[in-house]
Amino acid sequence: METLNISERKDKIKWDYDAEADVLYLSFGNPQKAEGVDIGEGTIIRVQSDSKEIIGVTILNPLHRTLASLTGKQHLGTSKKTVSVSK
Repeated sequence: METLNISERKDKIKWDYDAEADVLYLSFGNPQKAEGVDIGEGTIIRVQSDSKEIIGVTILNPLHRTLASLTGKQHLGTSKKTVSVSK
């Protein structure tokens, strides 16, 4: 069975949020090219092909899905919303 390793660079987690696309990028160490593996629920695991190391996670629509969950609404409109994101 093939195995994956999770990056040991836990102290160097970097993140970026694209408010226009509503996408959250988490990287273990500096962001780098990787193969994306869609594990469902809007979550993509980024794996470095040669080392089979998980080097990041991409979360699609985190704001939209969180607001929908908090308000109990499944489909929120696509109108622009002001987003406050703290690093």
